[in-house]
Amino acid sequence: MPPGLSAPKLSATSDPLLQPFRLKGLELKNRIISTSHASMLDDGGLPLERYQAYHERKARGGLAMTMIGGSAMTSPDSSWGGGQVDLSDDRVIPHLAALAGRVQAHGAKIMAQVSHLGRRATALGANWLPAIAPSRMREVRTRSFPKEMDRADIDRVIGEYAASARRCLDAGFDGIETLSGAHLIGQFMSPRVNRRTDEFGGSTANRARFGLMVHEAIRKAVGDAMPIGLRFVIDEGCEDGLYPEECAEIARLFEAEGHIDFFNCIYGLMDSDLLLAETNMPGLYQKDAPFLDNVAAFRREVTLPLIHAAAIRDVATARHVIGSGIVDLVGMTRAHIADPDLVQKLIRGEEDHIRPCIGAAYCLYKKVNCIHNPSSGREGSLPHDLTRAVQPHRAVVIGAGPAGLEAARVLAERGHSVTLLEAAGEAGGQVLLAAAAPQRGNLIGLIDWRLAELARLGVDIRYNCFAEGAEVMELAPEIVIIATGGLPDLDWLDGGDLCQSSWDILGHMVPGRGEVLVYDGTGRQAAPTTALKLAEAGHRLSLVTPDDALAIEMSYTDRSGIRKRFHQEEIPVLTDHRLIRVERASGRLVATFRNEMTGRETTREADQVIVEHGSLPMDMLYHELRAASGNDGVTDQAFVLGRSPAPAPLREGFELHRIGDAVASRDIYATILESFRLCRLL
Repeated sequence: MPPGLSAPKLSATSDPLLQPFRLKGLELKNRIISTSHASMLDDGGLPLERYQAYHERKARGGLAMTMIGGSAMTSPDSSWGGGQVDLSDDRVIPHLAALAGRVQAHGAKIMAQVSHLGRRATALGANWLPAIAPSRMREVRTRSFPKEMDRADIDRVIGEYAASARRCLDAGFDGIETLSGAHLIGQFMSPRVNRRTDEFGGSTANRARFGLMVHEAIRKAVGDAMPIGLRFVIDEGCEDGLYPEECAEIARLFEAEGHIDFFNCIYGLMDSDLLLAETNMPGLYQKDAPFLDNVAAFRREVTLPLIHAAAIRDVATARHVIGSGIVDLVGMTRAHIADPDLVQKLIRGEEDHIRPCIGAAYCLYKKVNCIHNPSSGREGSLPHDLTRAVQPHRAVVIGAGPAGLEAARVLAERGHSVTLLEAAGEAGGQVLLAAAAPQRGNLIGLIDWRLAELARLGVDIRYNCFAEGAEVMELAPEIVIIATGGLPDLDWLDGGDLCQSSWDILGHMVPGRGEVLVYDGTGRQAAPTTALKLAEAGHRLSLVTPDDALAIEMSYTDRSGIRKRFHQEEIPVLTDHRLIRVERASGRLVATFRNEMTGRETTREADQVIVEHGSLPMDMLYHELRAASGNDGVTDQAFVLGRSPAPAPLREGFELHRIGDAVASRDIYATILESFRLCRLL
């Protein structure tokens, strides 16, 4: 787009995303949906209040349809150990009915995914039943050795699919979908998993037979009352699996049978963390919307309506997907975890105010906890909607990292007059360093959105202001929030003055020198991404950690990407070793490590030692202001957690709180949650 020009504003009548669509007999008010995913909000397999509130909030935000389930259990032997809606028993029906009513009251439709995990189920938990599969092929990720299904198993499971679908119909649901992919239907379809020689193995038609029988049984159970879909793998993306041509052939078999009404297109495999993150559920290390060309090619092979959802994180991409006819309905599942009001903001012409999904995949790791929306999954205790303060106050926030920006945003939304003081020349804090790391640039979106919101709310931001107590007091504050963050923690280490921190490398403050040793004392992203940055610059290096594996605190999507990159760069990793001291000898640095298992000490030489050990709180200003505050800087945790009434109003002085890394070294989500949870009550 040429400089100075902005995208034309679209009205509700011209925006492709806001056009209605008819799916079989189902009238959908727009083209945006949330697809099935494992929210982990069930209670013992039942969709009770937390689960219902989560989906209802998205419906209130204006989407056309929400799909529940995410591997909902059709059978007792289809559990991965917890966190699934259990459709295998009638006890679920009244709770499904309550959920359906709450969603439909907002004009949205609701579907359920009914599925059997097959070899992905656990045999060592939940109901302690053996996993079953078309063949005795173990899955790496879930590790069960499955029993090869006999005809009795096949007939039983087909009946249980149908019974689960019938329960959804009885509860008033608008439709259902099944799942191929790496689940049981897909395990029968795939030649890399199905090694049978009977009528369910061998040829394409034979491998499709089980899925066709499942859908025939489901159609008999629910009649023509609701649309039935298949979340269908259009390409397994591997040499020994399903190719696009065979996937299209199978899809045409399903169309010819006439028992399904749409395909929900997915790509790739789920057999390992890496395959899940690189193909099926793209994370931060994968590009946005990576499979659109594959879906467009599949569209030319079939006639039924299509759905697709895979890293379609922003409205512009979703609009392209619908406007160009690639699919009929677009899944913006993670985007709705970030902002459930996405559609309402589109309708109101407030597209610029949508909280963006930045692709951090924190919701996959911590299950619907969005890295920068603390209300997601906590709709009952931390509502998305902020209430206005009864009495507006003058508030001063010190520090414009993620914690301080969130504090300023929440306070301003509630009607307080907010001044934000930042010592640096720009906002962002440690996120600026994280976003500078390879493939993590999208993280800056959580800073950019907050800055835009603060501009809209009229917050006074003052940069290059290293605030001291007197300057804060000159602003006559009634609320003071200390969000000054931290500094790299090297004080604990004997010889720490000889080392640099990951901040020095990621912030381009210190160059890499010769052979580098990186010590990771946190298991977070900073040390591994520092190592990758140095490796890409041509340095020889190794990484040492006291943990038993690399990047142990990272999400499985990021961790698998990091591990792959380490292998590609041939970076050696030594686990179970804690750094004890660093000394200079003969012009080089000598690092001493203690083995966590044996206690034996060893040494390693390097030209440069980079240490990542979290941060020390920058809390000098907090301690300077405590005596003048009316609450002695104490935050009433019981009140913030909703376990006690509000404390009595202060008789004198201002209210002082500190948040984020100014308290203790944590991750982005923890600091934003802390900010939101506190400031919504002030």
